Amino acid sequence: MEIKLNKKQKVSLGAIFILTALLGVGVIYWKHEKASVPALPIERPKTVGNELMPPPEPPTLYHYQTGPISMATMKNKGCVADGLLSGYGKDTNAEVAMIQRSDCTYLHRALETWGSPPDFNKAAQIMQKINKPGLIYGMFIAEDLRTSADYSYAGSNGDSKQFNFRDMCRNGSDNAWGEHTCKPNLDRRAYRDYVTYIMERGIDLGIQSFMFGQIYYQDNPDLSQSKLHQVLDTVRAYAKKKGVQIVIGAQTGNITDEKYLQQFDYIEGGVGIGDSGTIESGPCWSQLSSCWALLWNQQYASKAKNVFLALDWSGLQFDDMSSFARMDKDKRATVIQKLYTYFTSKNMGFMLPMMATLNRANGGCYGAKKGFYSASNQYGCGDEDVINSILNKNAG
Repeated sequence: MEIKLNKKQKVSLGAIFILTALLGVGVIYWKHEKASVPALPIERPKTVGNELMPPPEPPTLYHYQTGPISMATMKNKGCVADGLLSGYGKDTNAEVAMIQRSDCTYLHRALETWGSPPDFNKAAQIMQKINKPGLIYGMFIAEDLRTSADYSYAGSNGDSKQFNFRDMCRNGSDNAWGEHTCKPNLDRRAYRDYVTYIMERGIDLGIQSFMFGQIYYQDNPDLSQSKLHQVLDTVRAYAKKKGVQIVIGAQTGNITDEKYLQQFDYIEGGVGIGDSGTIESGPCWSQLSSCWALLWNQQYASKAKNVFLALDWSGLQFDDMSSFARMDKDKRATVIQKLYTYFTSKNMGFMLPMMATLNRANGGCYGAKKGFYSASNQYGCGDEDVINSILNKNAG
């Protein structure tokens, strides 16, 4: 039986034949590529509310080349670089460039864990951009957990296991820092395991200073029952095994138990400058009814190994950083010079502000976004030259 096709039908049939041939070649090529490249597991992103959560990250193989730690260097050449390795501040490239121009040696709170577990892959990528040997990187262990966070770790059999952040919470602390948050509890084995894990991974990355935020929220109110030493002993042993020198500190507030404070290589707190920029002498900041401790007071300092101070931030408009950012440029220069000279003369560290959180409605200067301070000359504050001048005067 003969089928006759008109001219239009012949063109259509030819096109179909060519398309089929191309698809066949594509399938053969795809099969070849599939065979030559190992297949990767496909994992759908998880969501918490409307927030897209990334899949668990694989361990990074990058390691920053660490060196010995000098406490004198940390005290005299320390800078607050809050969230530098976490991508805080909106413009990470500008912050990296600022740090490369700086005379900072110790970068306090460079890796953050506030509200989110640490992203070591992101931190490694940012570290590799910073061409500045001899830096000491710091990591903050926050008193805030996001109970809905999705975070995994390698199990004993090499499998991937999930951390359950809900199991780490202190009773009665639900939504303490916002929806789906809580205060962690070192009495909980799950939290101790998590903290040990992230500190050890931090050591693997090249972090050398670890600081617990507001430790009185995280630990047992009866300090004699504290289980924190289990974490500290394990992590210090791990660092020793790896041949890495580390220091561990905490925001200890008005704790005066000497045995407890001596567990830490340093204690850290804010200054409480207010809008006047003055330094007070009492054990508590006079502008608050509860005791917001001034750690340079002998009530605390005499019982600790080392004391570090910084312009504190809480996201509230009365905190140190908010007051500082509302000052004009000349006053900011005067205030940080005075604070640096005063505290370093007492063998205490004053960490100069390079990056820190602000209240968005604060007013005053800010960095790439209103809710974040940057000392960079690229933005409105432009304090980096003054900070570098202060650091340059002390070889530390």
